Amino acid sequence: MEICVCVKRVPMVGGAIMVTPDGMDIDVSMSGFTVSPHEECAVEEAVQITERLGGTVTVLTLGPPEAAGQLRDMLALGAGRGVLLQTDGAEWGPVATAAAIADAVRDGGFELLLFGNEAADTGGYQVPVRVAHALGLPCVTGIKGIEVRGAGEGDPGRALILASREYRGAEEAFELPLPAVVSVKEGINLPRYPSLPGRLRAKRASIETIEPAMAADLLRKEHLRVPETGGQGARVLGSGGQAVPALVGLLDELGVLP
Repeated sequence: MEICVCVKRVPMVGGAIMVTPDGMDIDVSMSGFTVSPHEECAVEEAVQITERLGGTVTVLTLGPPEAAGQLRDMLALGAGRGVLLQTDGAEWGPVATAAAIADAVRDGGFELLLFGNEAADTGGYQVPVRVAHALGLPCVTGIKGIEVRGAGEGDPGRALILASREYRGAEEAFELPLPAVVSVKEGINLPRYPSLPGRLRAKRASIETIEPAMAADLLRKEHLRVPETGGQGARVLGSGGQAVPALVGLLDELGVLP
């Protein structure tokens, strides 16, 4: 089964978020980059499917030359091919990103296109749906379970997937003919740790590079700002019995006591 997983290079922010002086980008001078957690799960799901049914997993990303490092991280997890839609580092909006991805995969012979449900930085929820629309393919989002049926049984027309997700305490199931576009959520699986042979193989692998044309995007970034944090988050009232009067006073202040 031929699967393409689209991933995104996002800042690895572990502490306070800082914005660049011009207010247009996140300051990543003191942090590194990684792949969105949802998309790492998408890669793991693709690898598991091909381990059962055979086939190849291609990982694709749009970004600067340095994004090849994130592709190699995914190759170390078991993907077989990496494709970089290379840009100059400028941020592309969802319209332009989806158009470039659709152009890159249109004639690739992929039976399944996997995405993360949303990027860890922008959380836009748009690219998978836009790619599906551009390619005229069925699409489901927010998926936490995938079952492939009919693949490898000698009748390509019977191949389909059963995709499931949770919604308001119930489970929804969707049956889609292939090819299809699916976005998955973190928790669909537990991504494996890359093995040493996998890391060495990924380090030697060649990354296919494509320079896409940037389509017009109707979104324009005005500026970024870090929301103001709230006031005091916790108050120490004391310890043991000495804290009881302070606790009673606080409950009375909150209007809890009759």
